Amino acid sequence: MPIQLLPASAAAFAPRSAPTVVLNSKVEPWLTQTLKRINRIKRPLNSVPQHFRCLTETLSGANAIWSLCSIMVPKAPDSELRKDSNPLVEALFNYQLIHIEAYVVHVDMVSQHEVAFKLTQDTIDALVEYHKDIYCVDVAASTWNWAEKEVQLKKLQEEFVQAVNRYVFRTGVRALEGMEEEGAGELLDGRSEDVKNAIMGLFLPLLPPPPRIVDVVRPAPILPSSDNTAGGHWWQPTHSLPTQSLPTQSLPPPQPAPVESWRVLPSTPSPTIASQCTAESQQPSFWTTMADVPNMQLPSPTPSFSQPFSSSSDMYNSPTPSTAMPAAPLPLPSVLAQQCGPAAANNNFGGGFSWSYNDFAPQYAATM
Repeated sequence: MPIQLLPASAAAFAPRSAPTVVLNSKVEPWLTQTLKRINRIKRPLNSVPQHFRCLTETLSGANAIWSLCSIMVPKAPDSELRKDSNPLVEALFNYQLIHIEAYVVHVDMVSQHEVAFKLTQDTIDALVEYHKDIYCVDVAASTWNWAEKEVQLKKLQEEFVQAVNRYVFRTGVRALEGMEEEGAGELLDGRSEDVKNAIMGLFLPLLPPPPRIVDVVRPAPILPSSDNTAGGHWWQPTHSLPTQSLPTQSLPPPQPAPVESWRVLPSTPSPTIASQCTAESQQPSFWTTMADVPNMQLPSPTPSFSQPFSSSSDMYNSPTPSTAMPAAPLPLPSVLAQQCGPAAANNNFGGGFSWSYNDFAPQYAATM
């Protein structure tokens, strides 16, 4: 793509001067017809230099101002606009037209085949005033406040001033067909919409800073060491949380757990049990009685036997003892408890010798 060169008069803040015109070795017929139409005085247009001189003088005049487009903007900030039920009244009192005017700074019919327009100083001043007094006030009211908001507004205004002074509209060279007397003219073939979109694109929005994202740094969990593998330590918290002062409250006393009545044991033994234990401690031991009776034969304990089921509930068969001496039936615990005393030593059991419940209690307790 060839380099697009513009004259010094197209630079920002540059004063207006005569445009630069570059014509081809052969002039286009439409340009000849346009120049003949706008000139009141008939001038010879038979060569390229004649076309060059006529076009340069025409576009350098003070009245050679082109109307590119018109944009409608509010007359005041949104908070000061007039409110009316009739939209036509609101449009008449609240809005105004800014005419975008420019002059030609460059004509190229050799390489780019384009014409360049630069905004007039009056148009630049009108756009800068609207941006400062109305547009910036509206965007400031529509955004929330932050510390550097005023600085951003000032920077936004400065950037707009630079952008509107640098703006140059380029279009095809056939746009010169809309030229009128004294070099003035207007854009044809819908080129005004391109200018309008470009001018409105210079009004940038005020962007507030993005919200700060605070990263929550969480401490890494402490893993259990190899020498401490107890299950109880694994469930301890890995980090301590900050303690908070809590209001002091009186806690109720702990209630004892309910205990069943049959599990309650008396702390002091009853007199009956104490007397029985004292009598038992005074009775001779089993082995002492055995020493006194050398030729005593002890009965063998009754073997365990399961009685088979019989259809008759009145018939029961007693097991046959394995020893020759019949075994005495075991007394009930209630009977044994009554025999636990000094009087039990005079009772005869089995083969006619004296014994006490305390002597044979360990053996029969094991059998039972």
